[in-house]
Amino acid sequence: MDLRQLRYFDVVAQTCHFGQAAERLHIAQPAVSQAVRRLETELGVVLLERTTRQVRLTAAGEFFHQEVRRVLHELDSAVSAVRGIAGGRRGLLRVGFTGTSAFTQLAGLSRLLRTELPDVALEVQADLLTPAQVERLLDGRLDLGVLRGPVAAPGIETRHLLQEQLVLALPADHRLVPEPGLEVADVAVDEFVVYADAGSAVNEAAMASCRRAGFAPVVAHRAPGTAALLALVAAGLGVALVPESVRSMQLAGVVFREVHDAPSIDLSLAWLALDPSPLVDSALDVLRTHGFFDDASLPTAPPAAKDAP
Repeated sequence: MDLRQLRYFDVVAQTCHFGQAAERLHIAQPAVSQAVRRLETELGVVLLERTTRQVRLTAAGEFFHQEVRRVLHELDSAVSAVRGIAGGRRGLLRVGFTGTSAFTQLAGLSRLLRTELPDVALEVQADLLTPAQVERLLDGRLDLGVLRGPVAAPGIETRHLLQEQLVLALPADHRLVPEPGLEVADVAVDEFVVYADAGSAVNEAAMASCRRAGFAPVVAHRAPGTAALLALVAAGLGVALVPESVRSMQLAGVVFREVHDAPSIDLSLAWLALDPSPLVDSALDVLRTHGFFDDASLPTAPPAAKDAP
């Protein structure tokens, strides 16, 4: 029994006419008759009752036809799926986001991919620091990463997405809330809330800006993530310099203020360049075509990677 026999039988069963079946299959009628006869011989069952006037299914033929239709449908679906996977139009795409980058990038990226690649399922892995994303890209647990550059790991390709300014998060009753034109030096006497991770690029940028302003900040509290950090600020336990995308997290008791001499930090899209999958290639083509990143932008390069929550 082979697939050709099943397909021939399916068409004959639908038409109950060998001539019409042969026309639909674009082959000679004797070839159809012989294929169905061999199928019946192999099964040891009569599937079709044939007379000079008509062809009709036996009870066994009706049951077998239902099963053949199911098998052919599943096979066609499998063929379509495997071609979609091989062509990068189907599958699971795992995307990592470092901390607050999800606020600025997740919505646009997911909408683009869902519109242009509707058969691709998106798995979001949020709150991953850059070193964790690089590790997962290299060992195959992640397909794309939105992270803080530069990235020095061999085999990782990156494209610049944006420069994100740091802003000051203040308790709502802080003395500087009504003041215009803030500078980093204005919080020299305040205690700071920072991220707990020692590799945070936000921490490094914030501390460096304080040193440039002529003071060493006093760190009063360390938070495991942005939500906890803002809660500490709202409680009046310190001030913080955070990426401007944090403004999306509206929390009672916290006021965000721009600081004209605050630094900016880089955000990049990263993937495994040595052997990208067809799915990653398709996703990158979609994102590039719709201006999610500029392909003419240079890959970020050494020095060593830092990270932000």
